[in-house]
Amino acid sequence: MRHALLSIAAVSALMLAGCGQPAEKTAEAPAGKEKTEAAAGQVAPAFQLANANGEQISLADFKGKTVVLEWTNEDCPYVKKHYTGAMQALQKQAVGDGVVWLTIISSAPGEQGFVEGERAKNWGQRFNAGFTHLLLDPTGATGKAYGAKTTPDMRVIDGEGRIIYAGGIDDKPTNKVEDLQGARNFVRAALDDHAAGRPVATAFAQPYGCSIKYADGAAVVPAKG
Repeated sequence: MRHALLSIAAVSALMLAGCGQPAEKTAEAPAGKEKTEAAAGQVAPAFQLANANGEQISLADFKGKTVVLEWTNEDCPYVKKHYTGAMQALQKQAVGDGVVWLTIISSAPGEQGFVEGERAKNWGQRFNAGFTHLLLDPTGATGKAYGAKTTPDMRVIDGEGRIIYAGGIDDKPTNKVEDLQGARNFVRAALDDHAAGRPVATAFAQPYGCSIKYADGAAVVPAKG
């Protein structure tokens, strides 16, 4: 009986050990099926980050406005797919409609996608982007607060500071440019629904893309609403 109890204890210990942090995904691997933490209906976590010009930008600066958050990594093939023109067109359309678009880089120094200095300042020009600000999150604190896992990973926040959309940008989880044709863009749909005063029809979609290269490689932690 004593040996049996020891065996059960050993198995239990192994099971608990297996419940630690998940292994980091490869750069081009689609995200797994774990649900995005900072999901629709929650209060958007507050943050303040430096933009590409070194100015401090806070989410609170845009109280009363619709805000889009977009996590990006210029070296990610999934991001490259969308930056062949589709992402820039959506950014420019949204900003033209009065939406604030904040593109965020949460890559750690030395990791894929990290930018600083002149490269950060010229990021928008290099990609003909239409965002309001490029924000730098080298510690990963903001990305983790939102549960952002991939590039791209998207949030839409209403004027009252609640997340009304969270997750993947569209329903074609590939890095093939040709798949942009006919894709359903969930961010565009959420913005249209909200502008029309309708509930957002799709408030969450599984994010896909390259895993964000956080500073310590740790898994994202659930955000508190």
